Amino acid sequence: MKPVAFDLVRPAEIGEALAELSVDPEESKLLAGGQSLVPLLNFRLARPARLIDLARIDGLRGIRRDTSHHGGRVSIGAMTTQQEAERSDLVRRCVPLLAAALPRIAHPPIRGRGTVGGSTAHADPAAEIPAVVMALDGTMRTRTATGSRAVPAAEFFLGFLTTALAADELLTAVELPVAPPGTGAAFLEVARRHGDFALVGAAVQLTLRETVVTDCRLVLTGVSDRPRRVAEAEALVTGASLDEAATARAAAARAAAATEASISPPGDLHASADYRRHVAGVLVRRGLREAYRRATAQAGRPAPPAGREGC
Repeated sequence: MKPVAFDLVRPAEIGEALAELSVDPEESKLLAGGQSLVPLLNFRLARPARLIDLARIDGLRGIRRDTSHHGGRVSIGAMTTQQEAERSDLVRRCVPLLAAALPRIAHPPIRGRGTVGGSTAHADPAAEIPAVVMALDGTMRTRTATGSRAVPAAEFFLGFLTTALAADELLTAVELPVAPPGTGAAFLEVARRHGDFALVGAAVQLTLRETVVTDCRLVLTGVSDRPRRVAEAEALVTGASLDEAATARAAAARAAAATEASISPPGDLHASADYRRHVAGVLVRRGLREAYRRATAQAGRPAPPAGREGC
């Protein structure tokens, strides 16, 4: 199929894009990388009268460290491609959870066109970037023709493909906190085929001080209408001492059980609800193990031998 007829606008600056968007916000769509919107257009699931292409706006690109916040933040321009973020040394050093998630997204050609902001604004509950943003309590920077605001992740993702963005509002950047020393991260998925959207995914990040977990972040994809933060499991791991393998394995097992007990995933032709629930618990347990190994390596301490990990 082909999309319905529309007017194409290609602004060169953010202000110009916002002015164009304000003309008819309800009948306009913003085009970022196009990896989600173009298929919707072709199937006529989206029927905008005007399409505003953001590709020429250099002010929406780039990755930089912002030291004005306590602990520091990494600001990623909305039109920064997923491939650019994947190859960024700054992302690899400072946002290890995002670095772990990016290679999981589809295939290299998709990441070469898809953008960080586009995936965030699309808000697919099976997607990797929204899960990372939710796990790290990221902040979305937005602008309209009359002002700007900062929207925390907990208020940004409202439901299936639904965010707090107003019709006349443009996502300009995604800000993520710099990981403190002693942090390890893992992003695990189960999919029918490599590159498919995951049936279930798990974003896991641990921060250790000596052997004690001072911070734990657990977010699941594919089990709800938005990225699902598992606070019940996080609470069981935070404060736990991982100095003994048996204690750590028990903490991970409790977190996995709490995960399975706290979620109500949907069932469909790809996977039943019970299967998704079971896989979620397995991924949380494995993710905690991998995040722990990376946290100990990052802290300069030798990790336990394979098969005897803390988690």
